[in-house]
Amino acid sequence: MTLRLHDTRAQELRDFVPLDAENVTMYVCGPTVQSGPHIGHVRAALSFDLLRRWLEEKHGRVTFVRNVTDIDDKVLANATATEPWWALAYRIEQEFTAAYSAVGILPPTYEPRATASVPQMQELVARLIERGHAYPAADESGDVYFDVRSWAEYGALTHQSVDAMEAAEDADPRGKRNPQDFALWKGAKPDEPADATWASPWGSGRPGWHIECSAMARRYLGSEFDIHGGGLDLRFPHHENELAQSTAAGDAFARYWMHNGLVTVNGQKMSKSLGNFTLAADVLAQHDPLVVRYALAAAHYRSSLDLSESSWSEAESALGRISTFVSRVRRSLPGAPDETSIGRVPAAFSAAMDDDLGVPQALAVLHETVRRGNAAIDDAAVDEAWAAFVEVDAMVRILGFDEIMGSGGDAAEHRTLDALVQTMIAQRAQARADKDWAAADRIRDAIAAAGITLEDTPAGTHWSIDG
Repeated sequence: MTLRLHDTRAQELRDFVPLDAENVTMYVCGPTVQSGPHIGHVRAALSFDLLRRWLEEKHGRVTFVRNVTDIDDKVLANATATEPWWALAYRIEQEFTAAYSAVGILPPTYEPRATASVPQMQELVARLIERGHAYPAADESGDVYFDVRSWAEYGALTHQSVDAMEAAEDADPRGKRNPQDFALWKGAKPDEPADATWASPWGSGRPGWHIECSAMARRYLGSEFDIHGGGLDLRFPHHENELAQSTAAGDAFARYWMHNGLVTVNGQKMSKSLGNFTLAADVLAQHDPLVVRYALAAAHYRSSLDLSESSWSEAESALGRISTFVSRVRRSLPGAPDETSIGRVPAAFSAAMDDDLGVPQALAVLHETVRRGNAAIDDAAVDEAWAAFVEVDAMVRILGFDEIMGSGGDAAEHRTLDALVQTMIAQRAQARADKDWAAADRIRDAIAAAGITLEDTPAGTHWSIDG
C-alpha cells in the first residue's frame, strides 16, 4: 500500500513520493528556546518522530533536520543581567533535549542553531531584494521587509487573501509599504545587547524569525526537499511566510506540508502566552516516560489532544497488557521465534500507518495481536504464540515502545544511558557543524573514556559499548 499523507497546502491526502526513494528529507520547526518545554512541545516532536520511524521502515534512510531558534525577540526579552540571551538559549535547549530523549524521540540528523546560519540568511535576503520581493525600511532603521503584494502566491499555504490577513506585528510598521509585510532583517535597537547583532549590508541587526528556517532548510536539505512539518499554530504566519520568501527567492522548497494538532486544556490551545501550559518536566516527574509517550501517541497526530488523569492511567494499563504478554512468552514458551519472521509487521498495521500515519489504528492492531498471542499461550499453541510475539516486537520498535521488550531493570538502565549518550552525540554534531573541532574532539574523547564506541554513518551516529 502506498503511504498517503495529509498535505496542508493541498488540503487533502496525497500519495507520498519522495525525491529520492532511498533518502527522505524532512525539516521540522524546532523550539524557540525562551523557556522550558511544555507537554505540547513534546507532543509535536513525537508526532514527527513517529513519522520519521515509519519512513525509515519504508525507505531505509531519513535525513531529519530540526532547528533551534536561539535568537528571537522572546529569547532577548527573557534574558537577565546574570544570564545573557545566549546562556539562556543554551540552558533551555538542553531542557528540550532532555525532555525529547526521555520519551524516546530520536535525535535529528542535524540540529542547527539559527545563530550558526546568519550568513545564509543574509544571502537569502539579498536575493529577495534583487528579485524585487523585499526592500529596506523607508525610515532607515536597518529593517528589511518582505513585500507581500509583490508575490502573487502569498497566502497559498493557508488559502487566505492578503486583504483578509492581520498586520504583521514583528517590526515597527513605520518603515513598511504594507501592514502585512514581515521582517526579514531587524535593525539593531539601542536597548538590545550588542552581541545579539551581526553586520549586514543594511546595517547591524539580526534575522527575523521566518527567514531563519528558510535559510537553514536550504542549507541542510537543498533548495527542494520532501516534508516540512510543525505544529498547527505555525501555519500562519510562520510557515506561510517561509513558503513565500523561499519560493519568491527561486527555491522549490517543501513538497509536502504537515502539521500536528495541538494539546488543549479544557478545549483551549495550550500555550505559554495563555499561561495554561503544563511543563514537560513536571509531567515526566509524575509519570513513567514510556507512559507519557504512549498517551501522547494514542491520538491521531492531526487531532487535538485534551490530556487528563485518565490519559495517563489508560496508557499505563495498555502498556501493562503488552508487557504482561511479553513476560508470559519468555517465561512459559519453549524454543525461540523463527528468525526469518523477525521484523515483520502485520499487514493491518502497515495499512494503518500508510493511511496518514494512523497510529490509533496501528495500536489497535498491536493490542489485537497481544490478545491473539495470549490466547495461543492458553491453548499451548507454541508456534502461534511465537508468531504473535515477533509481530508485537516489530510493532513496538517502530512505535518507539521497544523498552517494553527488555527486562525491566536492564531496559531502564539502557534508556537512561542512551539519553545521556544521545545528548553528547547531538552536542558533538553541533560542534562539528560549527567547525568547533576542539569541542567536538573533547566530547568524542569523553565518550570513548566511558568505554563507548561511536560509528558515524550516512544515517546518523550510532553507539555501542566496547567489548
